[in-house]
Amino acid sequence: MGAQRSIPGCSRQSINPMKPEETLTRARMIAIDGPAASGKSTVAEQLAHWLSYLYFDTGVMYRAVTYSALERFADTTDEDRVTQLSETITIDVQEPSIEDGRTCDVLIDGQDVTWAIRSPQVESHVSQVSAYPGVRRALTLQQRRIGLRGNVVMVGRDIGTVVLPEAELKIYLDASVEVRARRRYEELIKRGGAVGFDEIYTAMKRRDEIDSTRAVAPLRAAEDAVLIQTDQMSADEVVAKIKALIDI
Repeated sequence: MGAQRSIPGCSRQSINPMKPEETLTRARMIAIDGPAASGKSTVAEQLAHWLSYLYFDTGVMYRAVTYSALERFADTTDEDRVTQLSETITIDVQEPSIEDGRTCDVLIDGQDVTWAIRSPQVESHVSQVSAYPGVRRALTLQQRRIGLRGNVVMVGRDIGTVVLPEAELKIYLDASVEVRARRRYEELIKRGGAVGFDEIYTAMKRRDEIDSTRAVAPLRAAEDAVLIQTDQMSADEVVAKIKALIDI
């Protein structure tokens, strides 16, 4: 979701006791959840920059495990082995130490793998790895370790419900499958991709079904989350809506 791209309004403001006009004083842990292409990453990154907080997209941890599996035994189909690996390596996410376009540093046992985890090989295997229940359980503990430090905007699909239920502010961004598929399609076209809209729409609908029905940490809004429907909002408008809930 680009900073000026139209991505939809707010139809429902809140699904919790928090009223829209209320503010949270010094929210040190902010959880942002939602389905693919709902605008989570763009919004979270802008918000973290505004607050001078760590921007933590938890997806990098699944990439880190995938990278380690490929490096160590070149196989991600062995669920037991990959799960054991996820339980033994230490993954850390920190403020960026180098100005090379990164939004954070990703470390595996102290080794900087920030760009290595973005390789095509990792990209093609990470969905499989992230579906393993044992990996999700192991990484939840590592994500909590980082989140509980505070001063963090954490992004994912189960942050407010599982990873960081004590977060002072929980946001759930959503949009229709059609709108989200269109965003993803436009992103790919800009990058020179040749994937058709129908293919993206079908894949996204299937991903939503998997994420919302999986046995471990299914995708859903926390009961005390603020729900923002982004179909008719720009990224800047979504960020402004969240800023109004935070008193700094």
